[in-house]
Amino acid sequence: MSSQPHHDLIPCSDVEQLREAREIIRHEAQTLLDLSRRLDTAFCAAVHLLLECRGAVVVTGMGKAGLIGQKISATLSSLGTRSFCLHPAEAVHGDLGGLCDQDVVLALSNSGETEELCRLLPILQRIGTPVIALTSRETSTLGSTANVTISLGHLPEAGQLGLAPTASTTAMLAVGDALALVTSHGKNFSRQQFAVFHPAGTLGQQAQSVQQVMRSGDQLRIASQNVTVREVLVQMRKPGRRTGAIMLVDGNGCLTGLFTDSDLVRLLETRRDHQVDCPIGEVMTSDPLTVLPEAPLAEAIELLSRHHISELPVVDTQHHPIGLIDITDIIGLLPAEGTE
Repeated sequence: MSSQPHHDLIPCSDVEQLREAREIIRHEAQTLLDLSRRLDTAFCAAVHLLLECRGAVVVTGMGKAGLIGQKISATLSSLGTRSFCLHPAEAVHGDLGGLCDQDVVLALSNSGETEELCRLLPILQRIGTPVIALTSRETSTLGSTANVTISLGHLPEAGQLGLAPTASTTAMLAVGDALALVTSHGKNFSRQQFAVFHPAGTLGQQAQSVQQVMRSGDQLRIASQNVTVREVLVQMRKPGRRTGAIMLVDGNGCLTGLFTDSDLVRLLETRRDHQVDCPIGEVMTSDPLTVLPEAPLAEAIELLSRHHISELPVVDTQHHPIGLIDITDIIGLLPAEGTE
């Protein structure tokens, strides 16, 4: 008797859970799409305030909005706009002392009527601190009092009950990200500055320049293209960490080629041993890919990954070799296979 192939069936309860989860995600995605179409010049006015801010951007909100505010504040800080969070309830117990008229307050409240937040508004007016509001209604207490109000509109929450802050907090987060990113663009915030604020982790390392990571000086092997392979291999022996690539130059010191351990192996495998005593220029890889020292490391990583190479020479504007990126030094930063 032949056996029929077994197919796993998804239980009905799982199907319903997946259906509900997908509907929630679709609901929030549609909320963001609708919001992107409604965004108006109030957003530009808010960016202008952030660009003109000479103090810090103080983000405040209660409950879930306050938690979203923490993320927005962290994003602002990481992109070159100094920011910190202020808890509305703690503010009236002394924390207002950290504010000044050079700051800008970014206040988050879906209803615009949050008691702890509204209590701060007259005090902020006395201090002279401008307020940007993220709220559903311009006519709310927060919306009508703020210097700039970004209206989110009426946002039905996701889920069967439609009670928990979901679509509204997603909208706040998206607008907060947009404010942070557009403001950083307005400040000409660079990859190099990003690296200063993110010295640890993969993001920070990729944001470094090639010059910060490349091998240089005694770690390099540079030889004339006119000497023999044997002479280069004997003369270029170096103790400690070394690169498996030899950079070859012409009479002007300009890079003309690269000779790697793999090239030597190929000579031996194809029984071309006699070429070991020929000029290395005859067997080198001519005109290899190069990168400039000021280029972001991410650019070098992309070249190594796309062209499946292990060494990338670093040259100056006259095409003189001044460094080398070796794959063994950045292997953990390369994209996983199949993610390109």
